[in-house]
Formats: sequence, structure tokens, C-alpha cells
Amino acid sequence: MIARLTRIAKGTAVLAFAVSPMLVSCRGASEPVTGQALYLRHCASCHGESGDGNGSVAASMRRHPSDLRLISKRYDGRFDESYVMQIIDGRRAVAEHGTREMPVWGAVFEDEHRREGYPAYTSLLHSRALTDYLGSIQQE
Repeated sequence: MIARLTRIAKGTAVLAFAVSPMLVSCRGASEPVTGQALYLRHCASCHGESGDGNGSVAASMRRHPSDLRLISKRYDGRFDESYVMQIIDGRRAVAEHGTREMPVWGAVFEDEHRREGYPAYTSLLHSRALTDYLGSIQQE
């Protein structure tokens, strides 16, 4: 049963990403936003441009931001995309965040795109793009 649900979820995700360029072009938007651009805009001030945890405001925070390049290393070489995406979009609270200094980006992305007609969908795409970018900067 779980395997079937996993296949359905993966198929839905593939379909969503396959049609997303068409939806973006229908709305008249320019280029889709990249995960790196989202990271630099929303995450780099705390986690640093390279993801090392040494962003410009890191020193002023109660808890030092984590080195996002080492997520896989902390989990035995595995980058769990679903887990990371849940942290980004707010579905999963992380004890290390304490009182949640990190914003719930899913809600932020949805608010930013509320006037565009598909805010929840755009939020999902942005969370996914950001997750993919974080996967691409992993170090061993």
C-alpha cells in the first residue's frame, strides 16, 4: 500500500513539474525562478551564500544557522528530499530550530504569489526548486 502511494505521489509530482512551464507561460510570467535565486534571496542572509551557515546575520542569531551543505553527511550520506521540503514549507517542525527562527517558506512563497491565481502551486514549485538546489550543494 505504501509503495503504491509513493508511486502515485511521484507520478503526481512528475506531472506537476511537466505542466508547470505551460502554466507559467500562460500567466505571462518571465523566466521561472531557480532554486539558487530563491536560496540567495531567502536563505543566504542566515546560511551564507555558499550554504556554510555564515550569513551576514548569523552572528546576531541565538542559534548559529546550520551548514546546509552537510545535510547528507548528517544523515549517513542520504539527502532526504521529502524531509527537507517539509522543513522548508513548514509541515515539519525541527527541534534544533527551537522557537522556529527560520520562517515557514511555504507560507511566505504563497503570500508572495497570492495575486497570481495559483499561490499554493507556486509555493510548492518554489519549495521544490529550493530543495533541489540544496541537494545540489551537498558535500561529502
